[in-house]
Amino acid sequence: MTAIDPGPAAGADVHGDVAGRPLPALPREELRLPTRTLTVRHAPGDRPGLPGALYVHGLGGSSLNWTDLMHALQPQVDGWAVDLGGFGYSPPPRDGDMTPAGHARSVVDLIHHLGLAPMHVLGNSMGGAVALQLAARHPELVRSLTLISPALPSLTITRGNVHLPVIAVPGVGEKLVAKFMEVDATARVRGTIDATYADPSRVAPERLEEAAREVSERDRLPYAGDAFLRSLRGLLRSYADRGPDRPWRLAERVTCPTLVIYGRKDPLVDSRTAHRVTKHFRNAHVVVLPDSGHVSQMEHPEFVAAAWDRFCASA
Repeated sequence: MTAIDPGPAAGADVHGDVAGRPLPALPREELRLPTRTLTVRHAPGDRPGLPGALYVHGLGGSSLNWTDLMHALQPQVDGWAVDLGGFGYSPPPRDGDMTPAGHARSVVDLIHHLGLAPMHVLGNSMGGAVALQLAARHPELVRSLTLISPALPSLTITRGNVHLPVIAVPGVGEKLVAKFMEVDATARVRGTIDATYADPSRVAPERLEEAAREVSERDRLPYAGDAFLRSLRGLLRSYADRGPDRPWRLAERVTCPTLVIYGRKDPLVDSRTAHRVTKHFRNAHVVVLPDSGHVSQMEHPEFVAAAWDRFCASA
C-alpha cells in the first residue's frame, strides 16, 4: 500500500506549545550498561502502562533529532531516544564496531536494560539501517518498525549523497572532516539543515541553538570525527554486502508491522526507492510526504505522528 500525505495529526500543533513556542529539548541522562555507556533522552508516557518506543538517529545526528516527535507521541508511548555510540554524548562502543549491525547491538542492550520489550522502533536515515538490523535479527524486541528516509542500498545517485563515497576514502575523509570541523558550529548546523530540509525556514531558532550548542560541546571530544567516518564506512560496506544478511534480504525477515516514510524533496534518499519496500517487507505501508526532505520527523512531525498513529499505534 502506498499513501501520500496522511493529513495533520489531531490536536495541538506538535511543533510547539499553545503559545506557539517550541517545546523544550528533553533532558539527557547517562546509562551505564554492562557492555557500554549510552546517553538517552526520555519522554515519559502520559499514563502508566503505555508501550515503549525507541528512537534511533541518523549519521551525524543525535537524540535531539527526535524532540518534536517524542513530544507528539507522549500520549501513546513511553519514549526513549538514544545517542548511538560515538554520537551525541555517548562514547564510542568498546568493540569499535560502528557498522549498522554494531550499532544495533547497542540498541539491543538498551532495550534489555529498559525492560520494555517489545518496543515500537523508529529510525531515521542510518538509524533506519540500524533499526532494520534490530527488527530482522531480534523480532521479539520490536513491536512495530518505522523507517524515515532509511539509508538502504539504492542505485540512484542524488545531489546530496554523491560526495559520501569520497568522504569514506581512507586519508581523504580524515582531511575533509578535520577541515569541516574548523567551521563555526552554528554555520555547520545551518549547512546540515540546508542539506536535509525541503524548507530550512521551518527550523525554529530554539532548535538551531540547541543543535549548535551540542555541536560545540562535541568539538571537544577527540573521537567525534572518527565516529562519523567509521559509521559512514560501515554503512557503505553494508551496501556492498552480497551475503544472506544484506539489507534488502534482512527486510524480508521482518515480521512486525512496518511503516516507511519518504520525503519527495529528500536530497539524500531518493523517494523512488519506495517501490522496493513492499516487494521486500512482508507487512509494510509506504507514505511519501510531498513537501518534506530527509528528516521528516523534524520538518513535519505532525504528519509523521499521524502516519504512525494510523499504521503502527495498534501493533
